[in-house]
Amino acid sequence: MRFAVVVFPGTWSDYDCHYVLTEILGQEAELVWHRERDLSSFDCVVLPGGFSYGDYLRPGAIARFSPVMEAVMRHAQAGKPIIGICNGFQILCEAGLLPGALLRNAHLEYRCQWVHLRVENPYTPFTCACRQGQVLRMPISHGEGRYYADPETLTVLQAEGRVTFRYCTSEGEVTEEANPNGSLHNIAGIVNERGNVLGMMPHPERACEALLGGEDGLYIWRSIIQWAKG
Repeated sequence: MRFAVVVFPGTWSDYDCHYVLTEILGQEAELVWHRERDLSSFDCVVLPGGFSYGDYLRPGAIARFSPVMEAVMRHAQAGKPIIGICNGFQILCEAGLLPGALLRNAHLEYRCQWVHLRVENPYTPFTCACRQGQVLRMPISHGEGRYYADPETLTVLQAEGRVTFRYCTSEGEVTEEANPNGSLHNIAGIVNERGNVLGMMPHPERACEALLGGEDGLYIWRSIIQWAKG
């Protein structure tokens, strides 16, 4: 499987994603500069975390105008998988590929910590290696990760099973205390209507080796590979 890891000015998790995909999972992966206009040779596109364009205006607000985003749009329209992590999630929302927005954390603090996620929908290209209700442990690292959408959009997301992950306790309980940023309904990740575009605030690429504290992030990457194999 061939992955494109898109690099915007200010991206900082690009090499982490590339390392996991190539060195741990043995996949082909290429760092793609944001001025690239053709992603047709790739099977999956990764928009990694970071501070694209310094997060000026709003996180992702400038990156969504990069030349590569036209190719990302075509990739999504073709039904190929796209995963946006942290700043990548923010870019996908700014580009209109996912609904809603990521607002400043409710407590106005930058949070860098491990959290627990409950798998709400195991039938997507990004969670098919997981079980319904499985609890994953991954780190977050953001100051603007509070998911927000209007009530109508939230109703649709819930009704269509598009909420992929929720922040929860280690036992899988969705509580206010387990929510690190004040996201509505403890939402940590969603997919688009077609299910081939995922945005998530936690960093699976930083939870792929026991040496770093955990390997639950591998469930996400292995799901994508498993899905591609059919």
